[in-house]
Amino acid sequence: MKIISYFLSVIFAITFFLILLIFHPIQWICFNVFGYKAHKWSVDTLNWFLVKSLLCLGISVKFINKQTIPENTTIIFAANHQSMFDIPPLIWYLRKHHPKFVSKIELGKGIPSISYNLKHGGAALIDRKDRLQAITELTNFSKRINKNNWSAVIFPEGTRSRNGAPKKFSTGGLKTIINHNKEAYIVPISINNSWKIFKYGKFPLGIFSPLHIEVHKPIHLKDKNTEEVLIEVENTIKSNINVIK
Repeated sequence: MKIISYFLSVIFAITFFLILLIFHPIQWICFNVFGYKAHKWSVDTLNWFLVKSLLCLGISVKFINKQTIPENTTIIFAANHQSMFDIPPLIWYLRKHHPKFVSKIELGKGIPSISYNLKHGGAALIDRKDRLQAITELTNFSKRINKNNWSAVIFPEGTRSRNGAPKKFSTGGLKTIINHNKEAYIVPISINNSWKIFKYGKFPLGIFSPLHIEVHKPIHLKDKNTEEVLIEVENTIKSNINVIK
């Protein structure tokens, strides 16, 4: 199986980076010439291709959403984090909610398409070594999504789980977003199996492990106790993560 993964990983890498290179100028043109709506279309389309590129590894994405998520209002999506491949499906399948990510500042430069979207698409770029910068950036981000009826996507674990086992949630960022979005809905999301893509390390990549993402019941934050909501969100996410010992 690992021998096959070397061959498929090369095909995937070429496909993945070609997609990023092709969409970088498309994004630039859409953003600078046609504005936000065109740029969003380019980002959505980019991430559709990135999701489909996983088929080169024999990996399908199953996105389960049996919930009715309100539209034209701010949603805070909170999810566990297993790999970089968590992100394209969330952008594509949640596209009508205008998802904007809380990301580390290092990703804001050097990566075709991805860095451009993070810098110009409304994301929050956090410097984990600079607490003041992080708080200021999160505050501005929280106000921005409120003003535009966009949605936030945040991974409260902070860093990726290398084996699928959930880490302790750090809720400081979530609290900041909630404080500026009292009327928002918070939606827990559980992600399974994306960690297996890196089970051998960066190369070769894992193959034939379907990625599962499940959306859980939205919680309206209005008149709710924040601490109780955060406990409920963490418990909901973690109880739906399948950990293989």
